Amino acid sequence: MAKQGYHHGNLRQALVEATLDLIADKGPQGFTMAEAAKLAGVSAAAPYRHFGGREDLIAELALQGFELFADLLEYAYNGGKPSPLAAFETVGRAYLAFARKHPGHYVAMFESGVSPGATPDLAQASARANRVLTRAAEALSARIPPERRPPPAMFAAHVSALSHGIVELYARGAPGARTPFPPEQLLETGIGIYLRGLGFLDADS
Repeated sequence: MAKQGYHHGNLRQALVEATLDLIADKGPQGFTMAEAAKLAGVSAAAPYRHFGGREDLIAELALQGFELFADLLEYAYNGGKPSPLAAFETVGRAYLAFARKHPGHYVAMFESGVSPGATPDLAQASARANRVLTRAAEALSARIPPERRPPPAMFAAHVSALSHGIVELYARGAPGARTPFPPEQLLETGIGIYLRGLGFLDADS
């Protein structure tokens, strides 16, 4: 969908908004700076006033995406209420919701090859999102006997990988939606299997 163009004096953000559609539709390597400029309604040379090239532009998308992502996860976690398990599941659903609502940001964050440490601001935003996942995992795994308890960062990474796989296969775009089960149900049952394996849930829970 074409953007309305650059009319309000914020060329940098106009380019970001234009690129969100391009990267969601064509992938991080499927568009040019000239295309982003055209969609934003500016000259082909204009983007270089703010970005050194496509990688810099994608890094800005990733930065804004991680800031949105961290805000959403923090809101979903809600301080671990009403229970660590319920809060953890809510965070997982928020992960899927973010990927659906912000596909351009999601691609820039996780599929563009831009390192989360590419800039200090990007590293900080990425770390904030990861801290929510790790905090949720730590609170939940506190009930698991220490000898069976993975480090919270590993616990969070396992669930992030599960969430990302569900997003890629079923939650957005082709070949998405090729399952008779809702993505949220896949995630919930996957987390349940993982927790049973750790001994957190009984086999018949």
